[in-house]
Amino acid sequence: MPVLRLAELPWSELAALARGRCVALLPVGAIEAHGPHLPLGTDCVIAEAMAAAAAERLDRRGLTALLLPALAYTAAPFAAAFPGTVSLSAETVTALVVDIGRSLAASGLPLLAIANAHFDPTHVRALRDAVAVLGEEGKPTVVFPDLTRRELAARLTDEFRSGACHAGRYEGSLVLAVRPDLVREEVRRGLPSHLVSLTAAMREGKHTFAEAGGPEAYFGDPAAASREEGEATLAALAAILEEAVLAELDQMRF
Repeated sequence: MPVLRLAELPWSELAALARGRCVALLPVGAIEAHGPHLPLGTDCVIAEAMAAAAAERLDRRGLTALLLPALAYTAAPFAAAFPGTVSLSAETVTALVVDIGRSLAASGLPLLAIANAHFDPTHVRALRDAVAVLGEEGKPTVVFPDLTRRELAARLTDEFRSGACHAGRYEGSLVLAVRPDLVREEVRRGLPSHLVSLTAAMREGKHTFAEAGGPEAYFGDPAAASREEGEATLAALAAILEEAVLAELDQMRF
């Protein structure tokens, strides 16, 4: 069946869904610079695709997955110097996610799964803080497969694991698979590889793309991106989210 989207339903249908086996999926991205070839909303494109693909997998298991509108505005200090980037404080992001969770719980939805595709460390910490607050409150139960964790990163591509993966082959392939119309192909194909690890730069105390050695806001090998790799990566992301949801449901005896 088509993916159910919260924003497209009347409240009366949501009330009925909340009484059944329903899981809310929240895509989380950012509006930030992704090189001269990918859109500012790249992370949102990826997060929404990840959540939608996981929803389809969960539906095949007899679960109702409800896709929420993407949370597009978040902390993005690494890209803040680039035009178009919108960066919020970490405290604001944490409060937003906590309030979303509380509202869903009040609507009767017991489980919230976060599909995150933005990896600025300030943002990731804000999400972890929100999950901790909601965990202390007990409702809703929150599933957050953190792709920055080594065991999950190991299931993704070589470029992702290298840390040189902002607007490079990893993200470029995903956007080519989902929204190729948003890719500036002539620009992408002409970009030289820039194999500088953002994660290493972060460990060294760098705080911006420029400090990390990315004056055009990309890291990795965008010219090597392909639709085929993007489709395979999307399947892996959807499986990670699906498995995290099923593991939590098993503990909840949902």
